[in-house]
Amino acid sequence: MAPTPMKYYAKAQSTFKPPLVANENAFLGDVSSSDKDNAEKPISAGFYRLEKGTPLVYTYSYDEMKIILEGQFEISDETGQKVTAVPGDVFYFPKGTTITFTTPDYGLAFFTGQRAEGVL
Repeated sequence: MAPTPMKYYAKAQSTFKPPLVANENAFLGDVSSSDKDNAEKPISAGFYRLEKGTPLVYTYSYDEMKIILEGQFEISDETGQKVTAVPGDVFYFPKGTTITFTTPDYGLAFFTGQRAEGVL
């Protein structure tokens, strides 16, 4: 069996522009996914950008982790926990969690989720 090559996405943080997914200010896009190689337990990864405006309220139907890359987010959950997220912060959102995202200006995060590509 031949070796499986790695996938490389040069300068993705600065060149990948995620599409608008909600409201007028929430952008999210998958850069890569393993669903073609592992349909049973796929993993997708990409970028989430939120600009000042309407808060995004999202209930996760899969497990996801995010690392904040730029800007700032206000992230809260249904338990009342609220965090001002800055670059370097890492979050785990378990399946079933409802999260509210806001930002005073903009925020950019990298995510990886236990889901097939494009499933939101």
